[in-house]
Amino acid sequence: MPLEGEYEPSPAQWVRDQVEQYERTQGREANTLRDTGLPIVVFTMRGHKSGKLRKVPLMRVEHDGCYALIASQGGAPTHPSWYHNVKANPDAISVQDGARVIDGTVRELSGEERETWWQRASAAYPPYLEYQQRTERQIPVILFEPRQHG
Repeated sequence: MPLEGEYEPSPAQWVRDQVEQYERTQGREANTLRDTGLPIVVFTMRGHKSGKLRKVPLMRVEHDGCYALIASQGGAPTHPSWYHNVKANPDAISVQDGARVIDGTVRELSGEERETWWQRASAAYPPYLEYQQRTERQIPVILFEPRQHG
């Protein structure tokens, strides 16, 4: 069941622009991270304070139909705001990968499972390794799993 509610665009203009263009073209345009040429997907989640829908483009780290959300924030000392949204509302999330929109749930990974997905993420976007060196916090790895219908 798709997420419903009022959408509150990102305060960052480039995020608003990218999300709007990605959705309008079903991922045919605005489908890479800025100037890197590396693919992104767009996650929709419920804000933990406002309750409004929030959208964030993140690196496409996919394996067997599941996706990783890497809360790197470029190696900043704090988690990105979207991290708190998914922790507060783990069942209120979807991902748009091209024209496909998939509803799912998320959970934070630890141990061996986290390491496996961290390696996948770092292979997809090598700067994650540098970001981890910039911060004392362990960068969270969140796993998106499609909701089982039926």
